[in-house]
Amino acid sequence: MDIVLLSRWQFALTIIYHFFFVPLTLGLGWLVAILETLYVVKKNEMYKKLTKFFGKLFLINYAMGVVTGIVMEFQFGMNWSEYARFVGDVFGAPLAIEGLLAFFLESTLLGVWIFGWERLSKKLHAAMMWLVALGGTLSAFWILVANGFMQNPVGYNLVDGRATMVDFSALLLNPRAWYLFAHTISSGLVTAAFFMLGISVYQLMKKQDEDAFKFSFKLAAAVGLIATLLVVVSGHAQGIFLREVQPMAAAASEAHYETQNPADWSMIALFDKTGKKVIWEIKIPKALSWLYYFKFSGEVEGMNNVQARYEQLFGPGDYMPLVALDYWMFRVMVGLGFLMVALAFVALLFARKFPPKWLKAMRWLTIGIALPYLANTAGWLLTENARQPWIVTGLMKTENAVSPSLTPASVIISMIGFILAYTLLMTFDVILLTRTARKGLAGAELEALPADESAKEEGGY
Repeated sequence: MDIVLLSRWQFALTIIYHFFFVPLTLGLGWLVAILETLYVVKKNEMYKKLTKFFGKLFLINYAMGVVTGIVMEFQFGMNWSEYARFVGDVFGAPLAIEGLLAFFLESTLLGVWIFGWERLSKKLHAAMMWLVALGGTLSAFWILVANGFMQNPVGYNLVDGRATMVDFSALLLNPRAWYLFAHTISSGLVTAAFFMLGISVYQLMKKQDEDAFKFSFKLAAAVGLIATLLVVVSGHAQGIFLREVQPMAAAASEAHYETQNPADWSMIALFDKTGKKVIWEIKIPKALSWLYYFKFSGEVEGMNNVQARYEQLFGPGDYMPLVALDYWMFRVMVGLGFLMVALAFVALLFARKFPPKWLKAMRWLTIGIALPYLANTAGWLLTENARQPWIVTGLMKTENAVSPSLTPASVIISMIGFILAYTLLMTFDVILLTRTARKGLAGAELEALPADESAKEEGGY
């Protein structure tokens, strides 16, 4: 068995599991912070109950994200030691900052928030959740700085066969990282918004705490529409930039083989069993040029031309990724993105007056909770597979990055173990989230340490 393929499968499966939890954590923290701020400003107990309810759901998801995320960094040393040796001086810096600064900030202040009810002043307690949300966003930023280097390496020199950082600011200001960051954060807000929409409409159908869940529905619909539009805009901007720094990845996502000016857009295509050759497709003339240049002219480089150029630069080899996977993952992601824009718009219209005849139709938003998860997974598969055969674009191939001491048996055994453990964790997570969501505001109380008398008298610390 191919040790490289097995290691890629292991990493892909474990990170897909992990990425089920990350977007919801990124987005829901900000929504909980908004709810608690409304409680502080308006002094309405309804907002406090909503804060505790969605805060409890946030905590369940956060805990699972931490458990599944720890494994990621171990794999760099176990399965990908050659990669770690080659880029550790560059790749390790943002990961270290993420762990020592952003994650510690987020987790520590989350503990203060959990046990700070009735012990801290209302304003200080709300500030804790804003800082938790900021910490999660900073964590995402540093991780995407590291990933941005893999996609578009900058700020390094090759010294004795290793990449050494020479310009930290270049790494920090890498445009590829910032495009990834904007797209990831807006995707997180979409995930949280649809999560809140689905739960709110479920409670409205049960006619439970209607005033509270009508408000959470309105908040989620407004955030959802803004965030879905941001996802579309940031995703398109990222695609335009991708053509400049990763032309093979951009061309693969469109199954664009020959350089054209103007370039036709493949609307739908079928591939042979290799996944790299189109056997049937429908094209729209000049449309791909319009997508890139906003006019019906402009050259778009094809994969065959990029392949020939890469052979001259890096030597003989196959530099095309699995085109069929990239092509369809891109269309799944984009299709779901526009579907969520439409759903968020309809939800916002419904939220204006909550007409009873619409409620039955809105119940489908409970299933719509899954849409961002599917889109996020498709986007991740596209981003990571389209880079192949590179693990660091133009610097290191994936086949050269695996640990030399690995055996197929060790990878298979550990992969089976990870799959079983992660499946069990995800099952628990879904059960806990479902049970908590069904209880509604009645089951929203968080466990807290009893406040001492002096804190009560002084209004908190």
